[in-house]
Amino acid sequence: MQTNEILFSEYKLGPINLKNRVVMAPMTRSRAIGNVPNELMAQYYSDRAEAGLIITEGVSPSPNGLGYSRIPGAFNDAQVAGWKAITEAVHAKGGKIFMQLMHTGRVAHAANMPEGAKVVGPSPIAAAGDMWTDAQGMQPMPVPEEIPTAEIPALIQEYVDAAKNAMAAGFDGVEIHAANGYLPMQFLNIASNQRTDEYGGSYENRNRFVIELAKAMVAAVGKEHVGIRLSPFNPFNSMTPDPQHEEAQFTALAKGLNEAGVCYIHMLGFALPDSLLQSMKKEYSGPIMLNGGYTADRAAADITAGKADLISFGNTFLSNPDLVTRMKQGAALTPADQNTFYTPGAVGYNDYPTL
Repeated sequence: MQTNEILFSEYKLGPINLKNRVVMAPMTRSRAIGNVPNELMAQYYSDRAEAGLIITEGVSPSPNGLGYSRIPGAFNDAQVAGWKAITEAVHAKGGKIFMQLMHTGRVAHAANMPEGAKVVGPSPIAAAGDMWTDAQGMQPMPVPEEIPTAEIPALIQEYVDAAKNAMAAGFDGVEIHAANGYLPMQFLNIASNQRTDEYGGSYENRNRFVIELAKAMVAAVGKEHVGIRLSPFNPFNSMTPDPQHEEAQFTALAKGLNEAGVCYIHMLGFALPDSLLQSMKKEYSGPIMLNGGYTADRAAADITAGKADLISFGNTFLSNPDLVTRMKQGAALTPADQNTFYTPGAVGYNDYPTL
């Protein structure tokens, strides 16, 4: 194939035919007023339907996971109806779309959450720093309530129910967000997990929640409909890599996810050692998706070299709805305006130009 032709070639993700290997990465955009998906979001996603696959922003499976301002959920009828309009708009343009399920865990503030919800985590340890709230401005991260062992099955069931809701809304699948310091990664990581039950201590125990979660979701909606995002060695949101065990832990996790049968592993490449990627690929036989500041040339090179099967693009897709077309033509890319990443409304969301 020519230099970048492989990036734009069709790819079969289980039973799902992707028109190219360019994936729109999940990106929090904070446009879901009242935590309900809306028409602005339908336009935003359908405008980017030339991607081989769209992965939505993080969507909470529970009121307890709505840690940020204006993030959407997938746990009530209004949310499902809102998402159904979005999947229909994307499918009408020939796109494929997965919902990313993101429970923020301890990365949250009560001022952003509905009445009755609570900030929870594997251990009562606050994340460092402050968080924006629409009601009170910047506020320090609170100490989360530790999730009791007896309540973990109910937590997993929230994800299962949300995955079923996603499929009912017309999604092609779901992605478990177990990266970037959110709840599943909080179980994986030594900085946020200091439990003494079967979900803490050794790295095998810290992997347990994520593997049980993946198995439960696969059992509920089918292995061809469940992917997962991981970010080993990523310190974001007060995570601390385990220098002695990180590679062994994520290699073991890859083996557990292979047994669960997830349809892809999506990894952030910023801090990912090549040695870990190779050891994970020995244990996981499915597709690998990589993310992290990719250009078309580097994406094609990594696919050609066998490092990845799919490449996800973040900020460049945010500000270039027609990113695939632009990359094919070698056209200039519009830069993203960070000032409007998380503001409500269409500005900096639905007003980026196409060629």
